[in-house]
Amino acid sequence: MKAEKSPIQSVMAWIRRQPPKVKAFLAVVTAMAVLVFLRVIVHEHDNLFIASEAVHALGIGVLIYKLTKEKTCAGISLKTQELTALFLAVRLYCSFVMEFDLHTLLDSATLVTTLWVIYMIRFKLRPTYMEDKDNYAIYCVVIPCAVISFFIHPSTRHHIINRISWAFCVYLEAVSVLPQLRVMQNTKIVEPFTAHYVFALGIARFLSCAHWILQVLDTRGRLLTALGSGLWPVMVLLSEIVQTFILADFCYYYVQSLMGGQLVLRLPSGVV
Repeated sequence: MKAEKSPIQSVMAWIRRQPPKVKAFLAVVTAMAVLVFLRVIVHEHDNLFIASEAVHALGIGVLIYKLTKEKTCAGISLKTQELTALFLAVRLYCSFVMEFDLHTLLDSATLVTTLWVIYMIRFKLRPTYMEDKDNYAIYCVVIPCAVISFFIHPSTRHHIINRISWAFCVYLEAVSVLPQLRVMQNTKIVEPFTAHYVFALGIARFLSCAHWILQVLDTRGRLLTALGSGLWPVMVLLSEIVQTFILADFCYYYVQSLMGGQLVLRLPSGVV
């Protein structure tokens, strides 16, 4: 006798049958509903940014558990970890010279743990590193971000180098996960701990994006003026939205796999 599906499983099955345009529409509607929900229950929206960094740190914690307990770094992109360390280091520099606050301490902790992950992959667990799968060219990410930041950056009173550095870390953070997605695209099968880590990144990106969008809505656009003039305010919001949508497709398949009781995530072609 065939077991009855739960309501959630029935909804997920219905969503899977829909064409891509309908799925995209449902994703947008869901995101808007979550934004409305967050706006109602979270009165201090800066807490969303703190929550974003906390979830990112939790994802790093999952990686640390994988590296220490399973003694393997298979499926993890060293290049994404290096890009993460780079934008965190630049952001820390900007925090120290421009605005020291709680985020500086959170970024410091995340940078230290990310550097530890890089050390483990490069030296302790090198034989298990899937170098042939981690084949995304870093210069395709770093150089465009550097060029864009040179032309589009904050128009504050800070030194030009600091303003360009600030823009660079914003742009680089938005695309730093691309090498990890390439690894998953090449392997097609994502083991649980790596999947948990990438899903945590997706949640962190969404919370960060929600923080900026709600701040803009609450200030009725005054926040954009405070960020500076020209294209910079638009690019900040665009970067937040881009990094959220980059991971949205993976997060959908992660939830689908979780609801189906599958420990190993198998990605269809063209997902990431």
